[in-house]
Amino acid sequence: MALTLYHNDMSVCAQKVRMALAEKRLAYEGRHLNLRRGDQTDPAYLKLNPNGVVPTLVDDGFVVIESIVINEYLDDAFPEPPLKPKDAAGRARMRWFTKHVDAGIFPATGVVSMSIAFHHQYTPEAVEEIARTRPPAWRRRFEQLQKGVDNPAFPDAIARLDKMLGDMEKALAEGGPWLAGATYSLADVAYAPYVTRLDQLKFGGMLDRRPRVADWYERIRARPAYQEALAKWFNEKYLPLMDEKGRAAWPRVKAMLAAA
Repeated sequence: MALTLYHNDMSVCAQKVRMALAEKRLAYEGRHLNLRRGDQTDPAYLKLNPNGVVPTLVDDGFVVIESIVINEYLDDAFPEPPLKPKDAAGRARMRWFTKHVDAGIFPATGVVSMSIAFHHQYTPEAVEEIARTRPPAWRRRFEQLQKGVDNPAFPDAIARLDKMLGDMEKALAEGGPWLAGATYSLADVAYAPYVTRLDQLKFGGMLDRRPRVADWYERIRARPAYQEALAKWFNEKYLPLMDEKGRAAWPRVKAMLAAA
């Protein structure tokens, strides 16, 4: 089988698929898309993924979109080593976690990442083009993102990520050492990029009350697949920006979480 992955270096969704591929030790042809340049809107790519997002997996002509679906497909198509628990209860726990990525964690991460750091990557010319060409709702959302922690959507978004960590801590306390229980699974693969993003934004203080999550994160980062799929792809143009803006925002974020 010939695998092709359309992806982006810092996309949390692409990161989880690269990690599943690395855990499976599967070779693939990577096609990196520059999202700031708008590669995802190229008509040829939109034929593969009409949503205009990454990642997209193509397996001998069969197209799979949506990162959670892609990872389940990979585990079905290439069952060794398995990334699902063997028992029904473990698989249900795994899917409980992966369901919540799309239901709330991913959009919350987008709000937090853009509000704190990524909106600073847009040049004045790009901001002017957005004001001129994007739909009114999109423009209003971008204007709110430029307010940083004062973005009206920010408190709910950071609270959702704090809940994510609380859910992880509870699961690890009750059944660990992994999120779905005794077995490392697609739940751990799915959550690795989101905890990494909080770390890169210097919001590691959110783990202070979650020692089991902190231990889980250290074990995740020690895995060869993490180094291959995430660490190797960290973009040096992003990391200093996230570090600087995240450190500056952390006192207010910490106070916001304490007051919640």
